[in-house]
Amino acid sequence: MCSVPQEANPLTEIIRTEIRDGGPMTFARFMAQALYHPEFGYYEKDTGQVGLRGDFVTSVSVGEVFGQLLAFRFAKWLGAIDGPVRIAEAGAHDGSLAVDILEWLVANDEPLFERLTYSIAEPSAKRRSWQAKRLAKFAGLVEWHDSPSDSPKIRGVIFSNELLDAFPSHRIGWNAAKRDWFEWAVGWRDGGFRWEPVDGVDAAWRRLLPTWPSELLDVLPDQYTTELSPQANAWWRAAADKLTVGKLVAFDYGHGPDDWPAANQPDGTVRGYREQKLVDEVLVDPGEQDITAHANFGLAKHEGESAGLQTEQFTSQERFLNGTFAEMLKTSATHSHAIDVRQLQTLTHPAHMGRPFRVLVQSR
Repeated sequence: MCSVPQEANPLTEIIRTEIRDGGPMTFARFMAQALYHPEFGYYEKDTGQVGLRGDFVTSVSVGEVFGQLLAFRFAKWLGAIDGPVRIAEAGAHDGSLAVDILEWLVANDEPLFERLTYSIAEPSAKRRSWQAKRLAKFAGLVEWHDSPSDSPKIRGVIFSNELLDAFPSHRIGWNAAKRDWFEWAVGWRDGGFRWEPVDGVDAAWRRLLPTWPSELLDVLPDQYTTELSPQANAWWRAAADKLTVGKLVAFDYGHGPDDWPAANQPDGTVRGYREQKLVDEVLVDPGEQDITAHANFGLAKHEGESAGLQTEQFTSQERFLNGTFAEMLKTSATHSHAIDVRQLQTLTHPAHMGRPFRVLVQSR
């Protein structure tokens, strides 16, 4: 990926000044500024980025069926836990998924609803205000925390939907001659942001590198590129440490434990999305487009297991949601008849969200 000269926007000037004063910045820092800058970050703007009229579609924007199926599945899990329980969501965006889940529970499982607290991990004051407005009818039931680390212990379900791919990631490349990894940093030259290789000798991402067999490293092409996110791993560990009994669940697209490094992605998985189109020039116009990189389920799985969790399931969204719907059919005709089948087909179609999106379930 190369970059072209660009006209300055406010965030471009902020990032360019930081590079001028401190030298090339990691892509993780660039991504953090582009997405989460408190004034100009992409996720801090209430501009309707999600949905058919926005920049990208999510499982939540397809309709309420995703939340209904999660509510049914969560209710089954929570029913096995006595006393007060929690559902803890991270990356709740505007609160739409929380509304879908809570509306299903209040309509279909009042005994569970009465012993439930819904927690949202949200560091952004702006996004909290969007969520509080949308969840006003459940005001006494919902509470907010900055992160899993400052939340209470969880007896219940901690989950995220398309969160891991939005954590800032480091782009790293393979130097075949040196048989070592380097980092793709972001510099400023010729009127635009440019990729610049740096050593990254003491970088935190090196601790996440697996010990790959030499036979695999022998065939990695020079400058093979992938991503690592210490922040995503730290979040998963913090969530695992907070779970005293129940499930830790992630829905996202990403690498599985057995398909990373990916031979079919030699340039990595960093992508931009704008107006329903893929944007390859992710360094252009920071704050004006979504930026993502594949979640790494293998690293998350290992992190959870090192915290004492048991991996119960790693599967496609297609299998997870279809399996949940099949159980719903057996359990209650009333519940299953309320499901919009067209929405379910979109969520589970192999060519749409069914196979690219994957689900990791761990438990304690």
